[in-house]
Amino acid sequence: MIYRITNNTAPAVALDDIPVVSYAAFYDDLAARLRDERYHVAHYFALPDEAETHLRFFCLLLDDAAAEVLLTSFVMDYYAECPLPSLTALHPQLHPFEREIAERWGVRFEGMPWPKPLRFPCDRADRTSTIDNYPFYKMEGRALHEVNVGPIHAGIIEPGAFRFICNGENVLHLEIALGYQHRGTERLMTATDNRLQQVLLAESAAGDSSVAHATAFAEAVEKLTDGAAAAAALAPERAVAIELERMAMQIADTGALCMDTGYQLGQVACEALRTMTINTTQAWGGNRFGKGLIRPAGTDHPLTAEKAAMIRGNAAEIARRYAEVCHDLRTSPSLLARFEQCGIVPRTEMVRIGGVGQAARASGVARDIRTTHPWGLYAGQPGRETITEEEGDVMARLSVRCRETAQAAALIDRLLDGFAPAAPVRPDYDAPLRPASLAFGLVEGWRGETCHVAVTDSAGRIAAYRIKDPSLHNWMALALAVRGEGISDFPICNKSFNLSYCGHDL
Repeated sequence: MIYRITNNTAPAVALDDIPVVSYAAFYDDLAARLRDERYHVAHYFALPDEAETHLRFFCLLLDDAAAEVLLTSFVMDYYAECPLPSLTALHPQLHPFEREIAERWGVRFEGMPWPKPLRFPCDRADRTSTIDNYPFYKMEGRALHEVNVGPIHAGIIEPGAFRFICNGENVLHLEIALGYQHRGTERLMTATDNRLQQVLLAESAAGDSSVAHATAFAEAVEKLTDGAAAAAALAPERAVAIELERMAMQIADTGALCMDTGYQLGQVACEALRTMTINTTQAWGGNRFGKGLIRPAGTDHPLTAEKAAMIRGNAAEIARRYAEVCHDLRTSPSLLARFEQCGIVPRTEMVRIGGVGQAARASGVARDIRTTHPWGLYAGQPGRETITEEEGDVMARLSVRCRETAQAAALIDRLLDGFAPAAPVRPDYDAPLRPASLAFGLVEGWRGETCHVAVTDSAGRIAAYRIKDPSLHNWMALALAVRGEGISDFPICNKSFNLSYCGHDL
C-alpha cells in the first residue's frame, strides 16, 4: 500500500492517510522497486508515538519517471528485541538511513553490512558509542599502512576523519568518519514554535546552501499552511536566488580545483568571479550567502526592477568571464592529465549508493529534482535539459559545473528579461499548521537533492523535523572515487565533490 503524491507542490498529507503496512510488505515492496533505477529514497526515518511505546517508520520514495513521491510507513514496538532484515544488504543506498535509525532508536537491522554510527547525536541509544571508539575497517598485511587525515584540518573547514589504507601510495580503502559536531539542528526545530527562528535554523543547516535549505523549509511550511498562492507568486524570485547560489558555488569549486593543481591564474579568476556573484546576492538581500532572502509565504527583500536589471547584467558578465576560464581548463594538457581518468565513480556504483546531484550527473545518472520533480518556476519549463557527463571522473564533475553555471546564468536572464515586480508579499510567521500531518520540501540545490520533512502533532506543532543534505548520499561516492588512486590525488577528488560536513552533522 502506497500513498501517491503526484506533484512536488501538493499540500501536506494527513498522517492517518499514509498507509501502515507490515515490515515484510514494506521490505518486499521497497526491495523490488529499488531494483529499477527510476526509484530512489529521498528520506527514511522513524518517530516514536506520544506514549513512546511504538516507533512509526516513514519512507519517501521518489519515482523519477512518473514525477511522483510515494509515501508508506510501518510500525514496530519501541522495545522490540526482534531485529529487522536489513535493506542495505540488497540496496546500499539505504545505509545512511538504517544507520541513523539504529543509532537514534536502538533498532537492530539483521544482515546490515555496515552497522556503524552515523552522527553520534546527543540522544543516541547507545551512550557508550563515541567518536573515540569508532569501528574503523581494518586490513592486515605487512605491505599495508594506514594514513589518518583529520579530524582537525587546515583552514576553516569543519571536522571529519579520513582513514586511508594504502599499499605504498595506492589507496585500497578510505573510510570517512563524521559526527564530530552534532549541532542538534533537527531537535532545535521542534523546541520552538517561532517560525522565524525555525527558518533561521533551516538556512544554517549548511552555510554554503542557505538558499536551498531555506527554500525546502519554506515549501514544507507552505504545504502545512495552504501557502501555495504565496509560493507561486514568489517562484521567479526563489529560482533566481537558487541559481545565483548555484553559480557562486560551482565557480568557487572550480577555483578550489585550480588551487589543488597549482593553476594559480584559474584560482584567482574564479575567486574574483565568485566574489562578484555573492556580492550580487548581497546587493539584493543584504547577505552574501542569501540568508534572509527566503521566508515562508513571503520575503523581506522583494525583487525590484532596478535590482533585477543589476542581477541580470552581473550574471551575464560572470558567465562570459567564467566561460573563458572553463575553456582554458579544458585546453590545458597539464590539468587534463590530472583530472581525466582520476577519481572515477562508475554509473552502476553511483546508482547503487543512491548518489544525487551534480556528482551523480557526472557519472551519467540524470537525477535532478528541477526536471524529475519540478516545483515553483521549474514546473513551467518542460523539456529542460538535465546536464550529464558519462566518465564519472574529476574532469566530468568539473565539466558539469562549467555547463550548469552557464545554464543558470541563461535561466536568470530569461526570468528577468522584462521583469515587472508584483506587489510585495510579506512573510507569514503566524499561519496555523495543519495538525497530525506530514509535509516535505524537495529542492535541487547546487550540491543536489535537498529534502526537509516536517511532521506535526495533533495540536499543529512541529513534533519532528528531518533534514537531508545531498552530502548524506555522496560521501560514499568520494570513498569509492579514491580507491585505486594515489593518495596524492585525494585533494582533487575531494574538491571535485566538495561535500558538506555540517550538512551531515545535523
